[in-house]
Amino acid sequence: MINIKLPDGSVRQMESGATPMDLALSISEGLARNVISAKFNNETVETSTPLTIDGDIVLFTWRDKEGKEAFRHSSSHVLAQALLELYPGVKLTIGPAIENGFYYDVDTGNHVISDKDFKRIEDKMLEIARGKHEFKMRDVSKAEALEKYKAEGNEYKVELIENLEDGTITFCDHDIFTDLCRGGHIPNTGIIKAVKVMSVAGAYWRGDENKPQLTRVYGTSFPKQKELKEYLELLEEAKKRDHRKLGKELELFTFSKRVGQGLPLWLPKGAALRERLENFLKAAQKKAGYEMVISPHIGQKELYETSGHYAKYGEDSFQPIATPAEGEEFLLKPMNCPHHCEIFNAQQWSYRDLPKRYAEFGTVYRYEQSGELHGLSRVRGFTQDDAHLFCTPDQLNDEFMKVIDLVLYVFGSLGFENFTAQVSLRDPKKPEKYIGEDENWEKAEAAILNAAEAKGLDYVVETGEAAFYGPKLDFMVRDALGRSWQLGTIQVDYNLPERFDLTYKGSDNELHRPVMIHRAPFGSLERFIAILLEHTAGNFPLWLMPQQAIILTLSEKYENYAQKVLNLLENDEIRALADYRGETMGKKIREAEMQKIPFMIIIGEQEERDGTISVRRHGGEDMGSMSLEAFAKAINTEIQATIRPF
Repeated sequence: MINIKLPDGSVRQMESGATPMDLALSISEGLARNVISAKFNNETVETSTPLTIDGDIVLFTWRDKEGKEAFRHSSSHVLAQALLELYPGVKLTIGPAIENGFYYDVDTGNHVISDKDFKRIEDKMLEIARGKHEFKMRDVSKAEALEKYKAEGNEYKVELIENLEDGTITFCDHDIFTDLCRGGHIPNTGIIKAVKVMSVAGAYWRGDENKPQLTRVYGTSFPKQKELKEYLELLEEAKKRDHRKLGKELELFTFSKRVGQGLPLWLPKGAALRERLENFLKAAQKKAGYEMVISPHIGQKELYETSGHYAKYGEDSFQPIATPAEGEEFLLKPMNCPHHCEIFNAQQWSYRDLPKRYAEFGTVYRYEQSGELHGLSRVRGFTQDDAHLFCTPDQLNDEFMKVIDLVLYVFGSLGFENFTAQVSLRDPKKPEKYIGEDENWEKAEAAILNAAEAKGLDYVVETGEAAFYGPKLDFMVRDALGRSWQLGTIQVDYNLPERFDLTYKGSDNELHRPVMIHRAPFGSLERFIAILLEHTAGNFPLWLMPQQAIILTLSEKYENYAQKVLNLLENDEIRALADYRGETMGKKIREAEMQKIPFMIIIGEQEERDGTISVRRHGGEDMGSMSLEAFAKAINTEIQATIRPF
C-alpha cells in the first residue's frame, strides 16, 4: 500500500500501481468524470500514470489553470494529427499550450495553409476527437527516437532529440498518431467537444531568424460548444475595446514611422490624462512620505554594469552610445533603480533618517523586437511610476505593507476590484539567472510572504518568476473581459545595496546596509493606460475623463448663455467644452457619445429663460432639467465617491 496526501492534508491509502483516476474514483464518481490532469510530488503526470511511492497529489479539472493547460496541450496533438492527415508530408516541430489556446509550428513544404482551410482542419480535429482515443505515454531510447524521425526526414524533431539525454525521452500515442512529448494530457480525445482554428502566422524555428520559417497554426478548444461561443463573443468585444482603436477615436496618442517604432506620441487629451494620473499618485505619495526626484535619460555603461542590468538585459537594451572621449560609453536608461542608488549615495545617512522614499516618473528604454511591439502595451520607450525605498532591516515589513496599501488604493480608485497577488520567487535550480547571496534571497522571500499573509491577500506562489536581483509581489488584475494582467509590482532587494556599497550609520555608530524596496503601482503609464482603456472601454472614472461635460446648443441664439454656463463649470473645476456648430442636435449627441463624454448639457430657449440646464448622461439616460449648482454638486459627489481617501 502507498499513502497519497491530498491538498486538504488528508491521506488515502491506495494499492501500489493505482492511478490518479483510481484515486478520483475512490473519492466520488462526479470528481472522476471531471478530473483531466494531475500533479504528483509536484511533477505533471497522466491520470493513467501508476503511482508506486508515497506522495502528495493534486487533481485538476477544467476550472483549474493546470487543467486547461493539459486540455489545450492535448488539443495541439489532435491539431498535429489533423494537419498530417490533411497535408501529407508536412513536418511537425513543437505544439505547446498558451493562454486561451495552443499552437503547432509546422514546416508545410509545398502546402499553403490559409483561413480558407480553417473549417476543414476543425472538422478533421472533431472527427479525431470523437474517437475517444486515449493518450498514452511511453519511454523510448534516444536511438529509437532518432531512428523514427530520421526515417521521416524530420530534421526539427531530430534536433530536439539530439539535445535530450537518453533515459529522459518519451513519446505520446493516441489513435494512429505519435509525437515526441514530455507529458501532461487529458484522459482521452473525446473530452474535446469544441475547437476553433484562430489564425496562421509565420514563425522562425526556435525563434531564430537565421533558421527556416515555419507556419504557426493557432487554435483554441473547449469541453463544451457553449463555452467556445462565449469565448468568441468575448473576443469580438475585445476588438471593440482594443486600446489602439479607442486611443485613435478618443485622440489620446499616435505613432509615427519617422519618430520610430514603439515610441508613442501623446496628443493633448492623452497628455492631460497622463498628467491627471501622475498628479493622483503624487498626492498619495506625498501623504505616504515620498520625495520626488529626477534622473537623466542616459547613464554611463559602467552604472549598469555595476547594477547587473547590462549583464542581464544588455541584449534587450539599445546599443551603447560612444562619445568623442576614448572608451566613454553611455546607455539609454533601461531602469531607474541604479540612478536612485546614486541619489541615496550622495550623502551619508543615519538610521534616524530612514526610510528614504524616492519617487520618479522616469522614462526608460528597452529594445523590444519589432514583431513584439503592440500599441501602448509593448513599447520601446515608457514611463514607470517608479519609487525606491531605502530602509533598515527592522523597517522592512512595515514599509512593505504600506506599499501594499498604496497599490490597493490605486486599484480601488480606478475600478480594478478583481485581482490576485503573485509571490514570485527564484528558481533554486537555475542560480545563474540571479545575483546575490542565498541568505539575502531567503530573507527577502520571507519578508514578502509575511507581508502577503499579514495583509490577508489572496495570493499564489510562482517559482522562477523573480527579478534577477530579488523576489517580487506582483498584482494580477482581471479586467472587465476576464483577462488577467500584471500591473502593480513590489520587490525586495538586498543585492543592489551591496553592489552600490550603500550604507547608513546605525545606533551602534557602525555602518550598515539598507534594504531596498522597488515599487510601481501602475507599472508603466503606457501599459496601464492601455489596460485601463480596454477595461473601461474608454469610459474612464469621471475624475479622469479628458472632458467631463459638453454643452450642446440648439442654435447660435444661445451661445451667450452657453458661454456663461461654460465659465461657471470651469469655476467649479469641471472640465467642459461647448459645441456651437450649426449641426442637428442628433448629430451632436452621436459625436459626443462616440467621444465617451459623460454628460451632455443641452441648452435652448427654455433653459436660457429659466437659468437651468437639461442634462443627458452618456449612454442615453435623461437626467432632466436642473440648476447648474445641482449639476456641479452631483459631479463632485460622484468624483468623491470614486476616489477613496488615502
